[in-house]
Amino acid sequence: MRVMAVGAHPDDIEFICAGTLARCVQRGDEVFNVVCTNGDMGHMVIPAEELGKIRTEEARRAAETVGAEFKMLGEPDEWVFHDKRTRLLMIDAIRWADPDIIITHAPEDYHPDHRTASDLVFAASFLATVPHIETEHGAVDSLATLIYADPLAGTNFIPEEYVDISETLDLKVQALLCHESQVVWLRDHDNLDVEAFVRNLARTRGQQSGVAAAEGFRTAKIWPRLKTFRQLP
Repeated sequence: MRVMAVGAHPDDIEFICAGTLARCVQRGDEVFNVVCTNGDMGHMVIPAEELGKIRTEEARRAAETVGAEFKMLGEPDEWVFHDKRTRLLMIDAIRWADPDIIITHAPEDYHPDHRTASDLVFAASFLATVPHIETEHGAVDSLATLIYADPLAGTNFIPEEYVDISETLDLKVQALLCHESQVVWLRDHDNLDVEAFVRNLARTRGQQSGVAAAEGFRTAKIWPRLKTFRQLP
C-alpha cells in the first residue's frame, strides 16, 4: 500500500501517527509525509526565517527515521488558510504520493492550522482525481481512504480503530525527538515533556485496546471512500 500522512506543522505527524507509519513501513508499505507549514513561529528565541529552515530539516530527519519520503509545502506557521492556492498545493501533494490511505488531523483538533490542514486534505483528496484540475503531477486514479488521527492529548476523540505500536513506540519517540527545537519550545511555552506526553497517551490507548501501546484513529465514513477491509496495520 501507499500511505500518506499530512501534518500542519513539522512535528505533528510524529505526535499523531509515527508509530503506525513505522508499522506500515515494516509491512512493506511506501510512506509519504507531507507537512503544510514550516513551523517558523515555534520558538522563544530563534528568528522565524532561521527557524523555518531548522524545522524543515528536523521534519526531514524525522521522516527518514521511520522510513518515509518527505515533502514540505512551506506555508507560514499559524497562517495557513484554505483557498485556491493552498488547495492546489495539497492536490499536487496527494498526486505526488498517490496514496491508498491518507492519515491527517481530526476536524475537531485543537489548533486552527490542524483544522485547516484536515479540511484541505478532505477537499483535495477528492479533487486530486479530477483530470481537468492541472498541477505538476497528473490526476490519481482512485480516491484515498481518509483516516483521522488522535489529537495530541486525545481530548474529545473516541477512536474507532487502534494500531498496536508496542514494538514501534520507541521509534516514534526517536522520530519525535528529531524535532529538537520543539522539545525546547513545548517545554518553555506549554510546560510539556514531549516524550512523557506521547508515551502516556500511547499507554492509555493501549489499555483501551488490550496492548502495551497504541495509536487511535477514526475513518471518514463518507461515500465513496469506504472499504470492506481493514487498511491500517
